[in-house]
Amino acid sequence: MRYSGVLTGLRYISYTLVPALVLLVSLSLATVVSYLIVHFYSDAVPLRQLISRITQGLLVLSIFPFMSYLNINKQDVGYAPLKAFLKQLGLGIGIGFVVLIPVFLVLDFLKIIVINKSQPWGWDILLNTLSINLGLAFLIALLEESLFRGLLWTSLSKKLPSIMAVLVSAVYFAGLHFLTAKTHLPTSTLTVWSGFSLWPEAFNNVISPRHYSALLALMMVGVFLGLLRSQFNMSLGLCIGCHCSWVCQIKTCKKFFNTDVSSPYNDWVSSYDGITGPLVSAWLAIIILVYFTYRYLADEIRLAH
Repeated sequence: MRYSGVLTGLRYISYTLVPALVLLVSLSLATVVSYLIVHFYSDAVPLRQLISRITQGLLVLSIFPFMSYLNINKQDVGYAPLKAFLKQLGLGIGIGFVVLIPVFLVLDFLKIIVINKSQPWGWDILLNTLSINLGLAFLIALLEESLFRGLLWTSLSKKLPSIMAVLVSAVYFAGLHFLTAKTHLPTSTLTVWSGFSLWPEAFNNVISPRHYSALLALMMVGVFLGLLRSQFNMSLGLCIGCHCSWVCQIKTCKKFFNTDVSSPYNDWVSSYDGITGPLVSAWLAIIILVYFTYRYLADEIRLAH
């Protein structure tokens, strides 16, 4: 019995490490391709930024060959038919708005965020900002949700318990937001191996203590979105809409508000974006706890009858 449990644990660990292997392969390819671009075509974009963007692009593109290899179709990934998807998308945007607005209200009440008086206001400016941010937010949400709550969660849930698949996909989702390096490498000194020297800095950035609060908050975001995906069949539209709503709200808030670094409650947010932080983590944890409490009580009542 104990031997069987150990084997099961080892299998679970191996399944959780497969995405890391895919990441390392994508990062390696991106590092070499980025050097070739800078060396033969243009150095207008720093090597470190090229590596980051190309890695992200390769990860997104990996969705299609892996769907074929794993025999997963778009319904398995979570995409509903177009009419249902659009309905889910709108509902997800509404859920994202309702969930995040209380956070902004608390931040405003505690004066953690203050109006940016240098920014001109007006309905035309607001609507233009919202439309641009909504478009960018949808693109970000579409790509990230297709990768993390789509392919990654779907493939992991075939091998792991659903809640474990949610947690693992949330960890990868949060970690990749910090997998970046800031060191500038002069173009004149670059070799094909130069980009690999940035890897230690990038991976250390993921586990840096200064990012713990933002990392935890993004993990909670990943868990919340993962639960939306796992609790409702073919519900990727909900995740995309909710994610889109959050990104749009945060981008819009950052344009019209500033974080007051002198606020005594400033620890409730992180330096990542001035919004994400312990307050978001606590709020999402409360919502998740309330949901599962409701589920438990509803199941108890149903069994009692």
